[in-house]
Parts: sequence; structure tokens; C-alpha cells
Amino acid sequence: MTGKELQEWRRKRGLTQEGLARRLGVIRLTVARWETGTRAIPSFLPLALEALENRLKKEEKGNGLHQ
Repeated sequence: MTGKELQEWRRKRGLTQEGLARRLGVIRLTVARWETGTRAIPSFLPLALEALENRLKKEEKGNGLHQ
């Protein structure tokens, strides 16, 4: 995964760098550095994003039930 791909993934899901960082347990600057290529993206990040994707879908479904 490249920094550009990470940025696209994040934006498609409506997350800010801060929002993604909070959900991953890192600081916003880490996400910014991954996206710009200043810091290498860890090999486990795609797996973490997949898990986050599943959680976001569950949250979305949950919000729809209460409206």
C-alpha cells in the first residue's frame, strides 16, 4: 500500500487524518507521514484497515436502525 492509496482509502470513507489516527491508536502526524511517504507504512496496516472497514460498516448499520 502506498501513501496515496492510504489517503484515497481514508477519504472514500469520510475520515480525517485525525479520525483515522484515533481509530488506529496513533497520532495524526503518523497518518500524515504515512500518506506523504515520510514514514514507511507498516506491513500490518492493510489488515488493520480491513478490520476497521468491517467496524465502520457495522456502525453504519447500527446508526440506520436508530433513525
